[in-house]
Amino acid sequence: MNTVLVVEDALTDMEILSRYLQKAGYFVMNAKTSEEALEKIEASKPDIIFLDVILPGKSGFEICREIKNNPVTSKIPVIFCSTKNSEVDKMWGNMLGASAYISKPINQEELITTLQSLKN
Repeated sequence: MNTVLVVEDALTDMEILSRYLQKAGYFVMNAKTSEEALEKIEASKPDIIFLDVILPGKSGFEICREIKNNPVTSKIPVIFCSTKNSEVDKMWGNMLGASAYISKPINQEELITTLQSLKN
């Protein structure tokens, strides 16, 4: 698990999350739109995908559904990373097959703990 795709349209959030992941030893790719994300997922098959919920084009929930319904990508862990952090949002992410749901602003310790839980 070394390559991570961060799908985030807010530049500051993308930079913070990417920096934390790089410090943790991951190679980070970025996408700002749902279309760009789906292209990179298809071409690169990242080991982990971090998805914002609110994106230009399709929502993170729609992208997660597509990832999990595709036999080629269904095993890739998806972690939602969003300001939409109600229990309903978290439940919806879980129902779609996400491995975790992290609320913004990103807490570096929570991020590392979440990543470690995926290895177990």
